[in-house]
Amino acid sequence: MNRSPLCCTLLMVLLLFSCSHEVKNAQVVDTLPDIYPDYIGVTIPVGIAPMNFDYEGGEYQCLDVVVRGSKGGEVHSNGSLVDFDLDEWHALVEQNKGGELTFTLCVEADGKWTQYKDFPMYVSPYALDEWGLTYRRVAPGYEVYSQMGLYQRDLSTFDEYEIIDNTRAPGACVNCHTSNRTDPKEFLFHVRGENGATALQKDGKMDMLDTKTDQTLGLCVYPYWHPDGRYVAFSTNTTRQAFHVVRDERIEVFDHVSDLQVLDTETNQLLLSPLLKTTDSNETFPVFSPDGKTLYFCTTVRRSYPLEARIVRYNLCSIAFDAATGTFGTQVDTLIRAEADSTSVTFPRPSYDGKYIMYALADYGTFTIWHQEADLWLLDLRTGETRRMDEVNSPESDSFHNWNTNSHWFVFTSRRDDGLYTRLYLSAMDDEGHATKPFMLPQRNPRRFYDRLMYSYNTPDFTQTKVEINARQVANEILSPKRIKLSVRQ
Repeated sequence: MNRSPLCCTLLMVLLLFSCSHEVKNAQVVDTLPDIYPDYIGVTIPVGIAPMNFDYEGGEYQCLDVVVRGSKGGEVHSNGSLVDFDLDEWHALVEQNKGGELTFTLCVEADGKWTQYKDFPMYVSPYALDEWGLTYRRVAPGYEVYSQMGLYQRDLSTFDEYEIIDNTRAPGACVNCHTSNRTDPKEFLFHVRGENGATALQKDGKMDMLDTKTDQTLGLCVYPYWHPDGRYVAFSTNTTRQAFHVVRDERIEVFDHVSDLQVLDTETNQLLLSPLLKTTDSNETFPVFSPDGKTLYFCTTVRRSYPLEARIVRYNLCSIAFDAATGTFGTQVDTLIRAEADSTSVTFPRPSYDGKYIMYALADYGTFTIWHQEADLWLLDLRTGETRRMDEVNSPESDSFHNWNTNSHWFVFTSRRDDGLYTRLYLSAMDDEGHATKPFMLPQRNPRRFYDRLMYSYNTPDFTQTKVEINARQVANEILSPKRIKLSVRQ
């Protein structure tokens, strides 16, 4: 029977990805296998999607992996890909909560099997109760963007869902999304472009806000919800960017002018304070404390850009906030005077248990995602001590991060994979404040997935449930000129 070239190609692909060879006479070596992603020794939560990986040690015909639990149970994968059965994987991990999984990998190459040294994976005793992650996916460009959007991922599977994609509203840039303590019943995101707006979802209703007023610098950005759901803190920033002419540095984002304000969602008023709207300093990245009584933010002396860009260094400060009256305190306190150490604090994120503030630290500047030296640091609010989180950092940029609600897990972006694209990594935090080796967000076929994905992840956060938004309806509202105007209360 004659077959077309296409049929023959499909048959070869089918045979390639359905190989199943029995392991025979394997040569045992005392070296760990070269796998992608590097999942050796990572700590995972119960309920996480199967931790499939690729073998990177050279050409091969077949992979055989056996995973055994220290508390019992076993799963097996045999074929051209490591692809664990979803139900069997979840049962094994659940059975071994607080225990250890041992991976035995055998590789067939040139008709011979090699058994590599076993490697461990640990199952955390701390729950990760959130359903999934939300994030923006965007091409790593500078001035021009094409397709981009907000998406969400079920952490227990490999399923990804659109929240809103800008192809539904051509020319729009969707960004800076956030929910209240990972609960998407109170959710917002920004739209930039000709039809700019802040889309705010609360009490089952989506409103399109025009956050620009004649008493503020411009549109609101960098949102963070107050725990009671009534207030949202924002900054307004006038940013520009420029390219470096030195090797290994690409771009710098300048924050020429920035102030802070808090939106009262019940009155549609922006609440201002003269301490957060100064002429000689830039204030940005506001976040509320878990009890809602404190507003943390970053501030720096206003400089001349780009001439003084390398001496722009942000400190971490705080001011009291009274939710009952919607008023601010009368003094600003400095928690971290980073400029004294010739460093710059950005993206502070308090843990929901009130113990820590995690932040990114770079040599200078405001947008640390472009700084290769950027690392994650931890401030212990009980002792005032700070430390670099060496257990999770890498030689590449480690930056934007968020906590889950029990404060035992956090997600962050990193360029450690290839130095170009930001990927998502998760890590666990124990009761003493020590983090585990982070693991890359799992995919069914990770090497193929990440090699083909020409987008960066950014602004990740956990979400308790799937974000329910009618993307078509929201896109129509974005394209509509109707906006709710805000007033200002000094």
